[in-house]
Amino acid sequence: MLGGLGVTELIIILVIVLIIFGAGKLPKIAKSIGEGIKEFKKATKEKESKGETKEEKKKEEPPKDL
Repeated sequence: MLGGLGVTELIIILVIVLIIFGAGKLPKIAKSIGEGIKEFKKATKEKESKGETKEEKKKEEPPKDL
C-alpha cells in the first residue's frame, strides 16, 4: 500500500494523531499541510518553467583563470 504501510498501521497512526492533537486541531493541521504541498508544487513548476538548474548555470559560465 502506501510505502509498505497497511490499513491497520494507518488506522493506528490516525488514532495516535487524534489522541495527541485532538479532533479540534486536525482540520487546521490538514489545511496547513495542504497549503505547504501546494506551495511546494508551485515552486517546482516555476523552477521547471525557467528551465535553469545549477548544472546548466555552471555550463554557461566561462572557466575562471587561476
